[in-house]
Amino acid sequence: MTDFEYAPAPESRAIVDIKSSYGLFIDGAFADPVDGASFKSVNPATEEVLADIAEAGQADVDNAVAAARRAYTRTWSTMSGRDRGKYLFRIARIIQERARELAVLESIDNGKPIRESRDVDIPLVAAYFFYYAGWADKLGYAGAGPDPKPYGVAAQVIPWNFPLLMLSWKIAPALAAGNTVVLKPAETTPLTALLFAEICQQADLPPGVVNIITGAGDTGRMLVEHGDIDKVAFTGSTEVGKAIARSVAGTSTKATLELGGKAANIVFDDAPLDQAVEGIVNGIFFNQGHVCCAGSRLLVQESVYDDVLARLKRRLGTLRLGDPLDKNTDVGAINSAEQLARIRELSEVGEAEGAQRWSPECELPDRGFWFPPTVFTGVSQAHRIAREEIFGPVLSVLTFRTPAEAVEKANNTPYGLSAGVWTEKGSRILWMSQQLRAGVVWANTFNKFDPTSPFGGYKESGYGREGGRHGLLSYLRTERD
Repeated sequence: MTDFEYAPAPESRAIVDIKSSYGLFIDGAFADPVDGASFKSVNPATEEVLADIAEAGQADVDNAVAAARRAYTRTWSTMSGRDRGKYLFRIARIIQERARELAVLESIDNGKPIRESRDVDIPLVAAYFFYYAGWADKLGYAGAGPDPKPYGVAAQVIPWNFPLLMLSWKIAPALAAGNTVVLKPAETTPLTALLFAEICQQADLPPGVVNIITGAGDTGRMLVEHGDIDKVAFTGSTEVGKAIARSVAGTSTKATLELGGKAANIVFDDAPLDQAVEGIVNGIFFNQGHVCCAGSRLLVQESVYDDVLARLKRRLGTLRLGDPLDKNTDVGAINSAEQLARIRELSEVGEAEGAQRWSPECELPDRGFWFPPTVFTGVSQAHRIAREEIFGPVLSVLTFRTPAEAVEKANNTPYGLSAGVWTEKGSRILWMSQQLRAGVVWANTFNKFDPTSPFGGYKESGYGREGGRHGLLSYLRTERD
């Protein structure tokens, strides 16, 4: 068999028009922040400054919430579900029409490979809007009573790992249920949310129904603690989620929190090993490991440990790291210098605590934020790399002998977001899924999402569900409310 080199296959940047500066999207129009503050958005693959982004202060947050309240009272809550659904269908179709543009912008701003943005993120974004558009005139069948009502104004804060997908998880069900929205994207990845604001204009969405304000942590805190917010939805770190839970405690504000994870990907000795290896790679190296439900702990049955590790190392040697806009790229850039520093710190801790570190031969680009796919073996449950969320392309490998031991090790974490089980026995899959304290358990696959399927966690991975009918219920008042 002859080795061969891939020729570069870059996606064109020309399809995207990145403006030199962006304002805040409030009441259907872009506006400068009251105090004129701004920050830079940077391409993580090149460290190139992409644009100046407005930073919302307290006055801007007040304006956005007021616009959302007006739109809720005067327009959106009084509109029929059928008409609300038409707007959501229109947005979904525009997303499909502008899919290539959105995918390229997501990869430039985030660092993820264009293959993932193009084939996974953007198609799912459209699918979530289509799905919830269909629910808009059927709310009486969602399980919240015959005539459920929206909460009102929803404050939504999303992370940088799946910027547009997390936006769709939040905005689509909120609008379908009749709520209006003020959304704050992550400060390192605001560009696709701002392009989505343009899509709202293109769809003739009534002003104030969706408002998008940009900024860092202080902007998010002002938003979720605002006195005229009825519902908070947050995806991000457990630390910030705990602060939000404290801020809404004792108030009438409802919250859903989707937080961190340290998922176990469990491989039994009867598993289809080549398929399992693909699932392991997808579970931790997809999106550079910037996935809250990433399979960052690999639990392998002792009898197949050597075989699985050899196959895994062989597979990792074929991964291509580099330009996110190259269609051949498997592993893109780390999202920010701060995140890269954390990944490096925890990886050094792993070595210092005695775990063995391995990476495939991999040339890192000179500029940008990069970290090679990394596997740690000889990991114990006491190691920090087995307990703390690294949020990068770092896999910790542990072993087990019996199913009971696998369950005990998998559940030995403060998190409970997801898990994976690899075995040919259906009875074992069912037993494991009942024992594992995880919101989602994948069987002989990993990281698969569908708009009809709920997603969320237990313990320090948060509460509430997004996606499916359950995600819609998060935005509807029930009889208990």
